Amino acid sequence: MRILIADDDLVSCRILKRTLEGWGYQVVTAHDGTAALAALSERDAPRLAILDWVMPGLDGPEIIRRVRARGDEPYTYTMLLTSRSRKDDLVEGMDAGADDYLAKPFDVHELRVRLRAGKRLIDLQRELIAAREALRIQATRDALTGLLNRRAILERLAHNLELGERGDDALGVLMLDLDHFKVINDTYGHPGGDAVLVETSARMKGHLRRYDGIGRFGGEEFLVVLPGCDREATLTTAERLRRSLSEAPVTRCGAAIHITCSIGAAVHTREQPLDADELIHAADRALYRSKALGRNRVTPAWELSEEDRAAS
Repeated sequence: MRILIADDDLVSCRILKRTLEGWGYQVVTAHDGTAALAALSERDAPRLAILDWVMPGLDGPEIIRRVRARGDEPYTYTMLLTSRSRKDDLVEGMDAGADDYLAKPFDVHELRVRLRAGKRLIDLQRELIAAREALRIQATRDALTGLLNRRAILERLAHNLELGERGDDALGVLMLDLDHFKVINDTYGHPGGDAVLVETSARMKGHLRRYDGIGRFGGEEFLVVLPGCDREATLTTAERLRRSLSEAPVTRCGAAIHITCSIGAAVHTREQPLDADELIHAADRALYRSKALGRNRVTPAWELSEEDRAAS
């Protein structure tokens, strides 16, 4: 674990550094308060800090106040190193947000025990953050494919629509359905169907931009959200996804399972604005038309005739 020592007494700082390195810590040093705050503001800042109370620039309590005001996560465990012993001084230091203090000259064994307590707190918080992230992923991801689930992809669509309206950006939407998926399940069983869903999901995700959204809308149906894509860009992406599935079969227990998909495309623009429900409905109508025309194709909603719209 990395630890920051901030002390303007170079001799004291050197002794403390040597002690901590002997215990296995990776030590970062600073000799004034400004440098200490800068070290604690870095992206990979030390999560443990021993701060001298009195230093040039910023004193220890002020550094801690500024760190706490940022509300950083993960947490930085701070210990004040001070020769002050009055209760009022200690209360001031703890009120600033310090987690512990150690009187100068410090006792090596006492320091080791107190740092161990700080390390336990840091480790516990790391575990809590990991558990929270796992719960967040569980709440927003489809368990089988790892794509966004239905609720999460609809939230992504609404969010991107809001952002697009602010900047007058186009937004493309694709509804994609795997063709004859029931036949795959009947022929290869549900494990085979699951393997197809996992493989096709990975292929599609690999052909999208980092900020595009793709989610499992239900069964073998997927919703793709394409920020900043006009009609031409939306159709280009749709064709790329279609080809990514049809060009190579999915191999399952030695069997080559050939996959195709049908896609419906719709686009929100400043000239022809559509809300989320209208986009999904338009793309779904176009998807229905793709299936009616023989599947394994892309149909743009804006090219549907009135008769096509009525039929869907």
